[in-house]
Amino acid sequence: MDWEAVIGLEIHAQLATRSKLFSGASTAYGAPPNTQACAVDLGLPGVLPVLNRGAVLMAIKFAAAIDAELGRRSVFARKNYFYPDLPKGYQISQFELPIVGRGQVVITLEDGSSRIVGVTRAHLEEDAGKSLHDQFPDSTGIDLNRAGTPLLEIVSEPDMRSAREAVAYARKIHSLVQYLGICDGNMQEGSFRCDANVSVRPQGESELGTRTELKNINSFRFLERAINHEVERQIEILEDGGRIVQETRLYDADRDETRSMRSKEEANDYRYFPDPDLLPVRIDDERIERMRATLPELPEQKRRRYIEELGLSDYNAELLSASRDIADYFEAALAEAEDLSVQLANWILGDVTGALNKSDLGFADCPVRPTQLAGLLQRIADETISGKIAKTVFEAMWNGEGDADAIIEARGLKQITDSGAIEALIDEVIAANPAQVEQFRAGKEKVLGFFVGQVMKQTQGKANPGQVNQLLREKLKG
Repeated sequence: MDWEAVIGLEIHAQLATRSKLFSGASTAYGAPPNTQACAVDLGLPGVLPVLNRGAVLMAIKFAAAIDAELGRRSVFARKNYFYPDLPKGYQISQFELPIVGRGQVVITLEDGSSRIVGVTRAHLEEDAGKSLHDQFPDSTGIDLNRAGTPLLEIVSEPDMRSAREAVAYARKIHSLVQYLGICDGNMQEGSFRCDANVSVRPQGESELGTRTELKNINSFRFLERAINHEVERQIEILEDGGRIVQETRLYDADRDETRSMRSKEEANDYRYFPDPDLLPVRIDDERIERMRATLPELPEQKRRRYIEELGLSDYNAELLSASRDIADYFEAALAEAEDLSVQLANWILGDVTGALNKSDLGFADCPVRPTQLAGLLQRIADETISGKIAKTVFEAMWNGEGDADAIIEARGLKQITDSGAIEALIDEVIAANPAQVEQFRAGKEKVLGFFVGQVMKQTQGKANPGQVNQLLREKLKG
């Protein structure tokens, strides 16, 4: 039987506020355990939550970016459950009336095709604390620093049919929240986490199968592996005559497997009811329009501009617009070399990205500044140096030896463009290799590469390659 996967994602984006959703406690990462959890976060008797206005504005911004319905009136509810890292016994979230309603996101797949993924809702909620199972031999530690941290939970429709589509959607949301400046997207620190709801059904069926939920996946690579493993597991169970149990599962990256954590709760299990300490949130049209006016150029708009105005390929435009850091780097370099957009794109996606990956750095920490890269490419364009020499200059720039002009001057790397000097060297090489000359004149064109190599060797790679090729052809044919 042919099976079809049905996948929906719940993405938890930590909002980039300095204080928590209902208290003034700090959200800074890395503080000692339990030093950033105040009485409000813990729900101690006599305290009252006060809604963080900044978090609401960030949610409005997200709604505007995906053209979603916006709840002019939204309500906070108590989601009741017991867990050691939730000392209040309930989590303040939103249920029936979320702040962000239906919207949609366009994703681009590896083959260049695109499809629409629906967003069901996005609601504000506070995070719980964190259980630490690996720091004590016979007990579990509880760190409540995250308790009360503001999250925007973005819930998709079950519109994805493969792990790769799910990853493309997650990457798109990741890019979007960073562009908007509402989330730093740091997956290692838990600022951006994914839960995947996965089911399978026979190809052509419309009824959904029983789903399982994969919790707290914090990398795109693991998201793809976890979904693929879960799809295979469910198909194997169904083909053996078993049935899928609705449950929450944990993905173990070391073993590349999913394991059962607990039975999956339904909404009624949480006994939602409106939080009596929080008034409904009302948003007027004027506020919405003011937030809409603050939207930056979004990834899809930037991608189209790169293609239509700068002449970049679809592939390069997609890569350059996917991350705000890489787009900012590209545009800062472009401001210094407007006529070199294609060359800049190729260098950024090639040499610069390769060096960053090797050093485990991001574009925000790149040792070669955008203006330095632009200066390097200008020296290639005006034939001061060749593309090959540029690799050496780039390495020196990376190591902190200065700008391109200073390195070229200090190392004597300026390209030889004097045709007379090049011609004299060519004459010497031809005279020293009569056998190869005869081979070329007998029709063996590949021998030209031998002569080019000899001339470049004589000049330590400084001769202009274009001139060398042209002059060699003229001399050999003569």
